Amino acid sequence: MTAALPSSTEVIAAHDAALAVAPAPVDADDVRGWISVNHFHNRSLWAQEDLARRTQAPDAEIVANKRAIDRHNQARNDAIERIDEFLLAALGLVDPATLASALPRSTVAPGARLNSETAGSMLDRISILGLKIAAMREQTLRADVDDAHRQACGERLQRLVQQRADLGQCFDELLADSRAGRAYFKVYRQFKMYNDPRLNPALIAESK
Repeated sequence: MTAALPSSTEVIAAHDAALAVAPAPVDADDVRGWISVNHFHNRSLWAQEDLARRTQAPDAEIVANKRAIDRHNQARNDAIERIDEFLLAALGLVDPATLASALPRSTVAPGARLNSETAGSMLDRISILGLKIAAMREQTLRADVDDAHRQACGERLQRLVQQRADLGQCFDELLADSRAGRAYFKVYRQFKMYNDPRLNPALIAESK
């Protein structure tokens, strides 16, 4: 089962391929599907964040942008948790009976180090770096700016590409170490309280 785990090279290629076509919602029933879902919501977040920073748009449009950001951010975090669940199950590092619970129980060998960042969170960061790379590349191709702007953006683009490659290597090493029993990670529930009408004090007050 571990042979089917995605590599960073595969994920980066899938991210870049997705950016070459119009965004569309994704259904998921496996880890690769949830990686695509995460990337879709990061892409949607990026677009909404740009729109939310307009200074001449009506207030109602900015409010709509902010609410869309909140929805996509929640879905993005949900996808990260699902990615971690699938990867941990494939690696045999979690008790399957507890996987969907608030506190999935790790089943790791003594002596394995706990990685502070989950594999799903790393893939989320790789997704965001892909968006930054695509956006920065567009800046290097602009005809309405001077050479200094294009050069500065070209240098930033090189750094972003290196950062994504470095993070991809760290992701591959984490999976390899986890497979070998040297490391492990957990599912960390985000518990976004502000999205829950039972936990957000402002929403509770509105309901009374």
